[in-house]
Amino acid sequence: MNDSILLIFTNAPDRAVADSIATALIEARLAACVNVLGQCDSVYRWQGRLERACEVPMIIKTSAHNYSALEAELRRLHPYEVPELLAVPVAYGLPGYLDWVRAESAP
Repeated sequence: MNDSILLIFTNAPDRAVADSIATALIEARLAACVNVLGQCDSVYRWQGRLERACEVPMIIKTSAHNYSALEAELRRLHPYEVPELLAVPVAYGLPGYLDWVRAESAP
């Protein structure tokens, strides 16, 4: 099983949704930590139209072995038809912190 660490990026439509997703991921041990950041403005094209939205970015720290379950849970909880979900592998980090992420996101 892969024990590498991932940073997962997503955006929520508001703080309440972001907090709800963060809490669910931590309670299910699918993530060790979720940073719910301040509101930002997003500009993007969706279904051929230029869109603008206020969103709440989130950074999720987890073990790679959780990715599939985390993706399924995020899709279940997220109100967007196609939520942002970008997973970036962590190449380096403080060993003690990486061990903590592994331990806290273990089933």
